[in-house]
Parts: sequence; C-alpha cells; structure tokens
Amino acid sequence: MTFAVRSNNFKDGDYLAQAHILSADFGFGCAGSNQSPHLAWSGAPAGAKSFAITCFDPDAPTGSGFWHWLVVNIPPDVTELVLDAGNPKASKLPGGALQTRTDFGAPGYGGPCPPPGDHPHRYLFTVFAVSADSLPVTADTSAAVIGFQLHFNPLAKAAIMGLYRR
Repeated sequence: MTFAVRSNNFKDGDYLAQAHILSADFGFGCAGSNQSPHLAWSGAPAGAKSFAITCFDPDAPTGSGFWHWLVVNIPPDVTELVLDAGNPKASKLPGGALQTRTDFGAPGYGGPCPPPGDHPHRYLFTVFAVSADSLPVTADTSAAVIGFQLHFNPLAKAAIMGLYRR
C-alpha cells in the first residue's frame, strides 16, 4: 500500500474553498473563514512513530515561499485531522500534537491570501511519516528548523495540492 493523503474538502489540484482562505482578521485583504481542511492519510510505512503536517506555498513572492501551517508530533495511531484542526482556539488536534510557528509569526493554520492579480498559487499539504516519537521542537520553533528536522526523520511523505488566486 502506498502512503497517500486525501481530503474531504478538496481534491488534488482543485481550487480551495473560501472556508480555507485567510480571514479578514489577519489584515491581508482576504475574507475567508481560515479553517484548515480535513486531511486523512493511509498506507503509512511500518515503524512510523509520529506524523507531521505542513502547508507550504512555494509561489509566494518572498524568495523563500511561505509556511501556512506546521503540526508535529501527531501520534502514530492518528490517521486524520478534522476540519479546522489548525484553529489554535478550537482544541481539535489529537493529544500530543504540536502546532509550531508559521510565517504569520504564530502557531496555527493561516489560510491562503496571495497578492491580487497574481497567478494561482499552489498550497502543498504534506503529511510526513516520522521515524521519531517526537521532534525536539517547541511552539516557537521556526518553519525552517521544522523542515530541517523533517528532512532527517522521514520514513515517507505524501502531499495533496490546493490552488488559490484572487
């Protein structure tokens, strides 16, 4: 069985719904509901001791992309996150899971909000099967350090891509 990720909210390559777009509260000019999408994965390799999820926009006009969501230390018996699990005020993450700092400056899901008139941006939701029980990080750990840790501890990874433009 191949390690794979899917969502009840969008198919790979689909445009993301307004529910997943950044809310007006962030001040970037978007008016979505800022809900992280449902994600489910299957076919994890034997030996996976935890999972991690990232959402990255490689098309952001920053020179280094933009990290929208990072969750690590998801227990190995968990195979999905519910809609809006990335809301730091909702307590929908499984016990032990840790959201870390995004490029918005704080932990939690921050939805897409590319510049008006720009080409469609790709939002890569990647699930990592991790060989460690937990990564040695805190909620304030940067996305670059999370990426470094995931680079050296993966057993497998699977991704699904959503699009958005305004």
